[in-house]
Amino acid sequence: MMKDVPKEERPRERLLEIGPSHLSNQELLAILIGSGTRQESVTDLAQRVLIHFEGLLLLKGATIEELTSIRGIGAAKAVQILAAIEMGRRMQQMKPVERYMIRSPEDGADFVMEEMRDLKQEHFICLFLNTKNQVLHRQTVFIGSLNASIVHPREVFKEAVKRSAASIICAHNHPSGDPSPSQEDIQVTRRLQECGKMIGIEVLDHLVIGDRKFVSLKEKGYL
Repeated sequence: MMKDVPKEERPRERLLEIGPSHLSNQELLAILIGSGTRQESVTDLAQRVLIHFEGLLLLKGATIEELTSIRGIGAAKAVQILAAIEMGRRMQQMKPVERYMIRSPEDGADFVMEEMRDLKQEHFICLFLNTKNQVLHRQTVFIGSLNASIVHPREVFKEAVKRSAASIICAHNHPSGDPSPSQEDIQVTRRLQECGKMIGIEVLDHLVIGDRKFVSLKEKGYL
C-alpha cells in the first residue's frame, strides 16, 4: 500500500519535486490509477498493467474490457486511464493555431475595432504578442474611465509574464467616437512604457479607438 512506500518513491511527491518529465511510465501510470490494493502498492499495480500491455504502445489502444480484466483495475480506474489516453491523443492531433500578426498600428486597430467602437463604456485591453508580433492573447484589463492610478501595470505585466509575451499593445475606446488622446491616456501610456522597460517587455503602442477611426500614441510621438 502507499503508506508502505517511502515518501521519496511515491509518484505524486516525485512529480511535485522533480516534474513530470522525470518520472517513469510506471510512475505516471501509478498517478493515474491513484491507489493500489491491500495486496500491492499502486506502483506495483501500474507495473503489472504495463507488463500486460507490453508497454505504452499497446496500452494506447486498450479497451475498458481489457483494463478491467486486470486484477486491481476496476471501472473507475480504467476510465481514468482511458480518459488520459484520449486527452493525449487529442493533444497530439491539434494543429498549430494561425495567429494574427500585427505589423502596423492599422493592423492592431483592425483587430479590435469592431468589438470596441460601439462600446458604451471605456474598455482598456491588452494584446500580448510573441517575438513575431503575433497575438498570443487578448485581455480586458479595466472597464471604466481611464485613470493612471486605476490601470495598474501589475495587472498588465502579470498576464504578459504568464503568457511569455515579448511585447504588448494597449488599446482603449472613447465612447464619444472621438479618438483624440487625453492627458490621462498619455500618462497611462508612459507609466506602462517605463514599467515595461524595467522588466524587458516592450509596449509597442497604445491605440485609442473611436468610431471607425483610431489614434496611435506611438505615431503621435508619445512612445
